[in-house]
Amino acid sequence: MNDFHTDPMFPLLYSVRQRVRENDDTFTLELEPSAGEMLPAFQAGQFNMLYVYGVGEIPISVSGDPSKPYRLIHTTRAVGSVTRSMADLRENDRLGVRGPFGSHWPMESVTGSDLVLVGGGIGLAPLRPAIYHIMANREKFGRVVLLYGARTQEDMLYRRELEQWRSRFDLEVYVTVDRATGSWHGAVGVVTTMIPHAPFDPLDSVAFVCGPEVMMRFTVQALQRRGVTADRIYLSMERNMKCGAGFCGHCQFGPFFICRDGPVMRFDQIQDFFGKWEV
Repeated sequence: MNDFHTDPMFPLLYSVRQRVRENDDTFTLELEPSAGEMLPAFQAGQFNMLYVYGVGEIPISVSGDPSKPYRLIHTTRAVGSVTRSMADLRENDRLGVRGPFGSHWPMESVTGSDLVLVGGGIGLAPLRPAIYHIMANREKFGRVVLLYGARTQEDMLYRRELEQWRSRFDLEVYVTVDRATGSWHGAVGVVTTMIPHAPFDPLDSVAFVCGPEVMMRFTVQALQRRGVTADRIYLSMERNMKCGAGFCGHCQFGPFFICRDGPVMRFDQIQDFFGKWEV
């Protein structure tokens, strides 16, 4: 294992170990180093730049276990040329990886607090490393509540893991869908409808939120109505990132660059322009 190349624009070669189809348009890639060199350990909430040779690259949050940095896992939706090419990759195919980049969930500074994790759709992927960290260090945190919403049960991520998490006595998991299909007999409604009744103390809780921007906006409002203050709400603002190093300007968000100052950002730092058109 060698040190990370000093140039952040230089991708290291990784091979596909496994590709898992999560639903109709979403998949997970498990990657391992191809030539001995590997990236430094990532922290929960950070992202990598994944490069498909001859096609292009895209930023994707790491969704694996931070204690296993040699095993990079990324979950994404096949919506563009790069991600569609990734969806066609097979075992032992190679791609370039740069990173890790960006800020992370503040796992150390929230020790002793209750935690509320709110994920919408594919937004569960950037939250999963935080869940792994919490479960590996469960004694360091108070009550832990996960609220997850998806369009339908078929659109859910990590369904087997969700069942495992729900079976734990030290992790409270609540799942809802926008629309009931098939054999679904659980809660129906957007994820924000669970916040008023979720079992957490707003005065002692820190919230981690990730999902579509409109979902995060209404989630923040629901958390604040419940009594969680803006300085105790963290959002993953992964959007419009391109270079991963703050050079290109594609991810400028007010005075910040998401790839450099985020993607994890505290709400009180961005609330003045969060949700405003074309900011």
